[in-house]
Amino acid sequence: MSASLTSSAPPTLEKKPVKFSNLLLGAGLNMFEVTTLGQPLEVVKTTMAANRGDSFAGALSRVWGRGGVLGYYQGLIPWAWIEASTKGAVLLFVASEAEYYAKSFGASNFVGGVAGGMVGGVAQAYATMGFCTCMKTVEITKHKIASAGVKPPGTWHTFMDIYRKEGIRGINKGVNAVAIRQTTNWGSRFGLSRLAETGIRRVTGKDEAQKLSSFEKILASGLGGGLSAWNQPIEVIRVEMQSKTEDPNRPKKLTVGKTLNYVYSTNGLKGLYRGVTPRIGLGVWQTICMVALGDMAKEAVEKITGDKVTAKH
Repeated sequence: MSASLTSSAPPTLEKKPVKFSNLLLGAGLNMFEVTTLGQPLEVVKTTMAANRGDSFAGALSRVWGRGGVLGYYQGLIPWAWIEASTKGAVLLFVASEAEYYAKSFGASNFVGGVAGGMVGGVAQAYATMGFCTCMKTVEITKHKIASAGVKPPGTWHTFMDIYRKEGIRGINKGVNAVAIRQTTNWGSRFGLSRLAETGIRRVTGKDEAQKLSSFEKILASGLGGGLSAWNQPIEVIRVEMQSKTEDPNRPKKLTVGKTLNYVYSTNGLKGLYRGVTPRIGLGVWQTICMVALGDMAKEAVEKITGDKVTAKH
């Protein structure tokens, strides 16, 4: 009887140790993502969200006019690198821990993946995104001032000026919108990617013990990343909240709700989805880097170092 009960018991869920290799892996993956296709897609997406009258071609032209090819990498060094290196580490560590605790309460792989992604996304927003988003906004402001023929102040001078005038809230303006975006982003990406993996296993006849091929991992990751662009209105709201554009019709003290009403009243539903095309491309590329390439990178690190990398994603 006891032997029968023992054999039918579910596998023990082990608590994974915190390892520096996990954090380093997350930082490295995001650095690779943003330095390749990530930053150009981010610049075009933000340009379209801020200039909602621009078409995709118009946004490409506007960015090119800011400095040719280098215009597409505006804000990459050092701010996008700082953001990428920190948010990637935070995401992998927190998402892995959150998924473990979700599964310890009986959550399935799909629900655990969603929970891990959502909690990791919130941690990203409040731990690193506010400061880095502020710095990238400073870079854009400097460029506009320089275009007007005025010598722009230094980055840190502008940063400290914002801090003196508006304090912590000024530096983290729009951080609540960033938190909503990040938690829905990674909750969708991790959850939909794992759901796609399940579908691929059913089609190919592979069970959980069998590994997916590199192409199958990239396909599942790409589907998860592309479909996660459903929350583009949150991204448009975030850009508008952090925009330095002067508009007498825009409310002075913007909240997520006020910004939503403002964008909808001025540009309609279509305005809330401006920039969704590069956003889909960015979502696919980010998810491929973090999920598909992440899994392959973990295997490579383990072979080279002999150390077991415990991060899930």
